[in-house]
Amino acid sequence: MAKNILVTGGAGYIGSHTVLQLLTGGYRTVVVDNLENSSAVALQRVKELAGQFGNNLSFHQVDLRDKAALKTIFTETKFDAVIHFAGLKAVGESVQKPLLYFNNNLIGTITLLEVMADHGCKNLVFSSSATVYGWPKEVPCTEEFPLSAANPYGRTKLFIEEICRDIHCSDSEWKIILLRYFNPVGAHPSGQIGEDPRGIPNNLMPFVQQVAVGRRPALTVFGNDYSTKDGTGVRDYIHVVDLADGHIAALCKLSDSKIGCEVYNLGTGKGTSVLEMVAAFEEASGKKIPLVMAGRRPGDAEIVYASTEKAEHELKWKAKYGIEEMCRDQWNWASKNPYGYGSPETTK
Repeated sequence: MAKNILVTGGAGYIGSHTVLQLLTGGYRTVVVDNLENSSAVALQRVKELAGQFGNNLSFHQVDLRDKAALKTIFTETKFDAVIHFAGLKAVGESVQKPLLYFNNNLIGTITLLEVMADHGCKNLVFSSSATVYGWPKEVPCTEEFPLSAANPYGRTKLFIEEICRDIHCSDSEWKIILLRYFNPVGAHPSGQIGEDPRGIPNNLMPFVQQVAVGRRPALTVFGNDYSTKDGTGVRDYIHVVDLADGHIAALCKLSDSKIGCEVYNLGTGKGTSVLEMVAAFEEASGKKIPLVMAGRRPGDAEIVYASTEKAEHELKWKAKYGIEEMCRDQWNWASKNPYGYGSPETTK
């Protein structure tokens, strides 16, 4: 029997790649997304890329805070599990608009969990983040590290993790896997789906990509005086297709009777500096990326990368791709879609 999976935020960057892997893996997939930070075009392309499996995809434009609409979806389909991506994710915006983030991310999640419980669906994979490690005092980050958040966005991830732990404590029927992502980059090798941030990108690679296609004049590098090999911050970049496969591995793990509420890092276990990443992208694209050096951003940690042993051992999952493939696939997407899913008119 093909399993029915609900994917919230499935039109977004990581969501759309995961939906494609689900479909090609034989899952029936229902996507709920309010399209506030994503595009329905992504799902049309996912459907095409999935070929014969594309018919197993359905989409509802619904906000998770709309409980009545969510109840209808759960009444129509009996779900085996939910993968929960939906949420606002810009760190800077969360500092300026904390209530917006708490309202959207927390109330949306609580409403989802209530409807899941009411309909007897108690299997969840939640999209958490390495941001819950705050400023780690050492690396690599293991799942047992103390948790802290440096901004409201990070706090919403931390609060939701705590809510999930409390729910499982109150009702052992719940099986929950919290996936802490490091820095997702790259795109599907077809170049048909990829990251398309609204407005000014918050992350390194979409910004680099926009410089490469001529949408921005230069890349601003925040901080070149860290005590790292070249002075720039070090992060654990992970190919979005590897990340999507990590969700399939987590889904499979939910069928393990011993799972309660478990946490797994999804990263490569390797640190790459900003300048190393830019050099790899220049190599992949043949484009020169002009740089502007600026001061450190408040809240940025110096070096963060994952310990991946737990995911490798328990989920039987390991990242396959390196920064060369990440940059190659990112450039393939950018060169084919310089304005993402939109056009120059819609992206001004």
